[in-house]
Amino acid sequence: MILLRRLLGDVLRRQRQRQGRTLREVSSSARVSLGYLSEVERGQKEASSELLSAICDALDVRMSELMREVSDELALAELAQSAAASESMPAPVRPMLNSVSVTSMAGVSPDRVTIKAPAEAVDVVAA
Repeated sequence: MILLRRLLGDVLRRQRQRQGRTLREVSSSARVSLGYLSEVERGQKEASSELLSAICDALDVRMSELMREVSDELALAELAQSAAASESMPAPVRPMLNSVSVTSMAGVSPDRVTIKAPAEAVDVVAA
């Protein structure tokens, strides 16, 4: 399960560490207890929007930038989770494609052909 609070905490910690700042410095500037900020960074506590705003101000980072980075991390985590789930599915449940052989097609690049299946589009690249 992907926990948003963990992803958010990881991004906050990276932002702080990029600046070479300590938890104590940021907690003091944001007016939040050191222990609570530590728990937020470790993904153990959910940060309110007010607290996030104070931490972003202390780090001199726009909240939109922070959330964009969290969104990117979330997208990667979802892709990894999806890939792991599809590998663990039994063979009959996993979607299967039959092999396709293309000898020549007028006006189409021989290196790339798109095959449209009912549920998805698959790009085939020549080896």
